[in-house]
Parts: sequence; structure tokens; C-alpha cells
Amino acid sequence: WRHLRSPSSPRPRSNHRHRRGSMAPKPCHRDPSTPYPKGPATVTPPHPAEAPSSSKPQPQRKTSSSANPLSAGVPGGRTRRAVLGIIRRVRSLELSDPPTPKPRPSTRGTVPLFHLPVEEGRGEEAGGGGKGRPVPWSAARDEGLKAALRRQKKSREPTPAERLLDPAELERLRRAARGVADGWVRAKKAGVTDEVVEDVRRAWSGGQELAAVRVVEPLRRCMDRAREILEIKSGGLVVWTKGDIHFVYRGSNYLENTKHRHKSIADIQRVPLEKSNHNDDAHGVFREINPSLAVHAYEEPVEGTLYEREVNRLLDSLGPRFVDWWWNTPLPVDADLLPEVVPGFKTPFRQCPPGVRPTLADDELTYLRKLARPLPTHFALGRNTRLQGLATAVLKLWENSLIAKIAVKVGIQNTNNEQMAWNLKHLTGGTIILRNKDFIILYRGKDFLPHGVKQSVIKQEARVDAQQVQEEEARLTVIDSLQMFTDLPSEETSAGTFREYLDFQLNHVQETTENNLGMVELEAEKHRLEKELKDQERRLSILMKKIERSNEALAKLHSSWNPSEQSADKELLTEEERMVFRKIGLKMDEHVLLGRRGIFDGVIEEIHQHWKHKEIVKVITKQNQAYQITYTSMLLEVETGGMLIATQKLTNSHAIILYRGKNYRRPTKSSPSNLLSKREALRRSVEVQRRGSMKYYVWERQKSIEDLQWRLVS
Repeated sequence: WRHLRSPSSPRPRSNHRHRRGSMAPKPCHRDPSTPYPKGPATVTPPHPAEAPSSSKPQPQRKTSSSANPLSAGVPGGRTRRAVLGIIRRVRSLELSDPPTPKPRPSTRGTVPLFHLPVEEGRGEEAGGGGKGRPVPWSAARDEGLKAALRRQKKSREPTPAERLLDPAELERLRRAARGVADGWVRAKKAGVTDEVVEDVRRAWSGGQELAAVRVVEPLRRCMDRAREILEIKSGGLVVWTKGDIHFVYRGSNYLENTKHRHKSIADIQRVPLEKSNHNDDAHGVFREINPSLAVHAYEEPVEGTLYEREVNRLLDSLGPRFVDWWWNTPLPVDADLLPEVVPGFKTPFRQCPPGVRPTLADDELTYLRKLARPLPTHFALGRNTRLQGLATAVLKLWENSLIAKIAVKVGIQNTNNEQMAWNLKHLTGGTIILRNKDFIILYRGKDFLPHGVKQSVIKQEARVDAQQVQEEEARLTVIDSLQMFTDLPSEETSAGTFREYLDFQLNHVQETTENNLGMVELEAEKHRLEKELKDQERRLSILMKKIERSNEALAKLHSSWNPSEQSADKELLTEEERMVFRKIGLKMDEHVLLGRRGIFDGVIEEIHQHWKHKEIVKVITKQNQAYQITYTSMLLEVETGGMLIATQKLTNSHAIILYRGKNYRRPTKSSPSNLLSKREALRRSVEVQRRGSMKYYVWERQKSIEDLQWRLVS
């Protein structure tokens, strides 16, 4: 190449892209049919026709598409990344089977980059004599790895309408549902209530075979559950769902069954839906409503997991289920259907093990809250008081679970979760670990005793008491016999006897009279008042120190403010002149606006700028108090040397009209030095506002301290 190129011909340009600061490589021709190898480049002599002329050098830049068709359209030219992209494209063209997810080929393998990876048997088809080299990732096409990499889509369970209706009939109903204009029903926030079911049946009785029910929150969170509730309560079939709307089909022979007696929803709710021996009644309800469809009531599958079966068995033993539950199964127990008053109900006996702190630490509380999150909801409550039946069920649940999770029903008026939690805490003696508008979570406590353990503890205490009584009787018998034989004095003492123990228990431990309880509450209230009084006094002292610091800052600012004195020689104006100047000033559009900074050197300078062209200036202030407006107008009159014409009330502000005077002369220094600067005026305004707020809080603290002192004395 060097001996073919003449010294006078220009050097051809390189088609390579290089980074800034890197040395340009030596120009060389490579075979365009071969990819970019790792080894040394093979130099090929150029065609004689392509040799540059020595007389007229005209170098032409070769594009990547003309040099190498494989790299056309690939960003990066002949770089390593571009070659890997070319290899992937060729492989995708050679593969005849549908593409499957394959791992990205590694560039660190032993396969050279200038050999295209082919499969077994493709080398001969491509024209090569030998077998193709197996690619490293060919093992990924095994059936086992395909099954592992392929995402299995969860099969959707068919709805009752798809199981019971013919496909042609179902398609006809769905086409008819798209054109439904009448018969729209809106579900309540409380769920599918009796009114909603009556509206659906009224739409069916009017000659329509489809009724559209719009589901609202919270039932809209789980539309599958909403479909189940609609089918259970109405007796129809949901044939189509669009967004939050269910289209319910009444059935083919609905008119023949309109004379049948329908049971209320309360009866349906009282049916234990999980027990097989009670499911016949639920089936009977829907057969009366629509026997042709034979819509079955909700029934938990027998082939569920062991945990699901145990949860359903436990909830069945607590009470009837809440059918309008807006989440998935298992359905919680309807606490409103439990008895309001339980005869002979008492708060359970509790005893903490020795050496165990009865209260919960922070980490224990966090652990219990995390433990309660995935648990199913046990009860659904919509009543604030009369919760003895729920308390009995909670105590029964605590025999098998540490936590009772109670949901507050939505859409019921006058529900108060704070009152619910307080009543349940005092009835059960548990600990509230979470309470909000949706859930109440109760922990049974470390001192909770299951029924069997509680009975054992009570029996053991009774046995110990009986044994102590026998020992005391035996001791008294021995003392009497000794007195008969030894003539000892008959003075009795209770030191170290069982009687002393009983007296101590009676007088100090088991004192539960109203007077003692009142004294304890009084001492607790007195201690609380003393603590609050001390806290209020501490806050008052902090406020007083802040006010002192604010006064010092204001005094420092006021030291640089020296107001001018009013001149004794003032011009006189007649009433007519004042009236004319007042009217002129009120009609003026130009004005000087006073902000939160008040009067400072910039305001006086702006007033003099106005007086340079006009005799009247209008000053607008946002102050509301009369004494503030009077002080501002008098200060402006003194500092400017003008004459105050009038002070006029506007819609949202006040206007101060100033006249410059007949003998007005513009001051040599427009900005006065005896007033505050703009920055100092802002600091003064902020400090005044802070001091006013702190004075108000001081007044509140003093008032609360006086109230606490009076309550403490009384």
C-alpha cells in the first residue's frame, strides 16, 4: 500500500470512530466479508481502478452499508457490540421454530467472535461440509427449562352463568346487556341490602330479563365477591360484568315463580354457610326464588388447604357469617347477629406468670401488628354498645389465637370505633394494639389464662387455702392441749399465723370499697394536675425569655430610628382648598402603598418623587385600627414636611391624602437618614409580630395556670 501510493497523493480517511484523545490507527483495508476479528488485520491490496490518482486526488468516504451490509443500520459500526447484534440477528433469521425466551449470549465464552454459532446439522444445509458447532445456550431449549422459564397463566374459573347457560344463550344475553337502558340499580355503601334486592326484583317484574347493578365502595374492591353476593341474595345469574356494573339475569321461567314466598336477607345471613347440614336451607331459599337456575349458596370447597379448613371450622363455631363481606373468603362472623346480653357474663380471671411484665414493649407491639396483618378478619361489627355476645366469642377465639381482628362495617350510621374498642377492652380485659376507622385488633394479653389453665389455677388456690385452714386448726388444737397440761396463759397472738395472713389480705390487698377507690382516683388526679401545672409553668418561663430577647432586638432597631419634630410654621388652607385637594386625591390612580414594613426611608423618597410632578399624593394603607391609621398619617406629615388633607375609608383599605404645600422645595437628600432602611424595617415588623403572638400565648398559659391552681386547691 505504501509503495502504491505516491508521495503527493493525500492520505485516505479512516472510517473508524475514535474517542477524544486517542491516537488514530493506521489505515488498512480489511476484507468486508469477514467480521471484525481479534487477531491482526489482513492487508489486501486495493484494486487498480481504485488507486488514487496523483494528479487530482479526490478521496471518497465509504459508508458502513456499502462496506459491510451486515452492519447496516446497526449503531456502533464495527465495534464489538455491533458484531454481537449482527450475530443475534443472523441466529433469529436461521431459527425456524417460534422464538422462545433465551438468555443473552455471553461474550466471555471460548467461541470466537468470527464464527457464527449454529446448531447441529445446520452446517451442511448452509453449504459447509462439517458439522456445525453447538452453541453454549442450546441446552436452554430443553423441555424442562422451557417449562421453568415460561410463565404459566393462571386459569380462570368459570362463573356460574358460564357453567349453567348454553354458550349461544349466554352470548345473546351479553349482547342484550350492552343495550340495557332501563332497570339500573345502585348498590348501597353497606352492600347488597334488602332495598337493592327489591329494586332488582322490581326491574325483573317489569318485563326485563336483565337488571344492571352498579357496585360502589367498599364492595367494588372485589368484584368477584360482589357477584357471589348478588347471585346468593337475588337468585339470578351475573352474565356480564363491565367495570363496576353487574348485569343479573332473572332466568327463563321467572314469571312462573313470582308467587313463591321469598325469604329475607336476615334469614340468609343467619344460615351457617359453611356447614353441609345447613346448606340445604340455603339451597331452598334460592330454589324458591328461581328453581330453574338452582343457584347454590356460598360453600367453601372441601379440597381447600388444611389452614383454610381449620379457619372455617373455627369461625363456624363462633357464630353466623357476614354475607356482605367485601373481601375474599373466609367470611368473618357477623357480630351484630350475636346476642347483645349474655346471662352471667363476667370479665375473665387473669393472672400473669411470675417474672413476666404484663405490659407490651415497643418491639413486641410491632411484632404483633406485623403478625396481625396477614391474618383473616374474624368479626365484622357495626354496633357500638351491647357487645357481651361478641366478647364471649372473642374469649373463645383467644383459646386458639393470640389476636382477634375485628372489621368495622361500612355504610352504617353512628358507628364509633373508639367506643367499640373501649367497650371490648373493658369486657374482655385485652390490649388494643391497633384501632382506626377500618379495623380494631385486640391482643389477649400475657396474663390471659385459657379455660383449662384457669380452672387448674383456681383449683390449686382452693386446695392451698384448704390446707392452710387445716394447718391452722391443727395448730389451735395443739395449743389448747398444751394449755391443759402445762397451765400456760391463754393469751392468743396472731403473729405468724394463718389468721394474720387473712387479715392482711382483707385489710390491704383486697380493699375494693368505694372510699378506697375514690381516694386512689383522687390521688391520681392530684398527681396529674401537679404534673400539668409544672409543665405549664415551664412553658411560661420559656415564653417570657423569648419576649425578653424580642424586646432587646426591637430596642436595638429603635436606637437607629430618630423621628423628626413637627415644624411650628405651618401653612394654612381654607376649607374649599381642602375639599378640592381631597377630591383630586381620591380620583388619582397613582398611589404609594404601605406594606408590612410601615414607614421607612424608601417610602419618604417615593412620596417626594410623586411631589416632583404633582402637588397631591395618595398613600394606601391596609391597617384597620383607628389609632394605627392616625399615627401613620401624623408620622407621614412630620417626616415629609407636607400637609395632611384627609383620611378616607375605602373598600378594603384607607387612603391618606397629603399636599406638598405652596412653598415646597425638594430636599437635597431624597432618602432621610433618621429612619430605618428597608431591611431593618422588615426585621422590626417580624419582631413586632412575634412579640404579639408570644404575648397572646403568655396570656393563655397564665389563664391555664390559674385554672389548674384552682382545680388543685378544690
